[in-house]
Amino acid sequence: MYRFLSSRQWVIITLVALLLIPTMIWLGFWQMDRYGERDARNRLVADALAADPVPVERLAAPGDAVTRAERYRTVTAKGRFDTDDEVVVRRRTNADDRVGFHVLTPFVLDDGKVLLVNRGWIPSEAGQTAFPEVPAPPRGEVTIKGRLMPDETTEASGIKDLEGLPDRQIMLINSEREAERLGAQVLGGYVAQTAPEPKDGTPERLGDPGKENSALNYAYAVQWWLFAAAVPVGWFVLARREARERARAAAEAADAEETEPAAV
Repeated sequence: MYRFLSSRQWVIITLVALLLIPTMIWLGFWQMDRYGERDARNRLVADALAADPVPVERLAAPGDAVTRAERYRTVTAKGRFDTDDEVVVRRRTNADDRVGFHVLTPFVLDDGKVLLVNRGWIPSEAGQTAFPEVPAPPRGEVTIKGRLMPDETTEASGIKDLEGLPDRQIMLINSEREAERLGAQVLGGYVAQTAPEPKDGTPERLGDPGKENSALNYAYAVQWWLFAAAVPVGWFVLARREARERARAAAEAADAEETEPAAV
């Protein structure tokens, strides 16, 4: 009754099923790995945001990279803004996905070192070629607070570091490059400012880091494993159906032969 399993069609169906099962199992484990990575990142972000603020000098130094554990840590800094060397970062969006600029202002610390401060987002009302009108920061000595961030790279952000840009415009925030431009000791990474609040709400402060949906990867993993379990069940159901149909056809053919009038 199951001789049809050796037919070309069923050999192909069986081989495809045997290939799908391990592939779907592997995809499930891959999604679990993604779940673990995202969940770990979420915990790092949550721990960093919950940590008490510390002076930026305790976590950042000239030439040092901001580590994963230090990213999003709340830091404080005391000094003054240097608007003469202020630049804007091109092609950045706000919470409403409007394209504009991030305002990057050097912040001179009491010891003379420089901290790069991303003061927030402003619209590109005059286009992308002209230097925009940037709201001024507080004058004189001030204490600021913000989230510590690593230097931006093309590899990590996917943003191309274009050359030949208009004056005082950059594509990526990179402390080493800014140190060369400023001719000063610049602390590694930069700070996304959160306090004090700007007058009239501009520049628009950057939003809190989003929480990655790790539960979705967990659901995908379970889904792939259910698919893998369904393949042999589906194969068995199809084979039983084929066998029943063939048995029914054979029985009908036999009945037809028995009822056929005998030849005279």
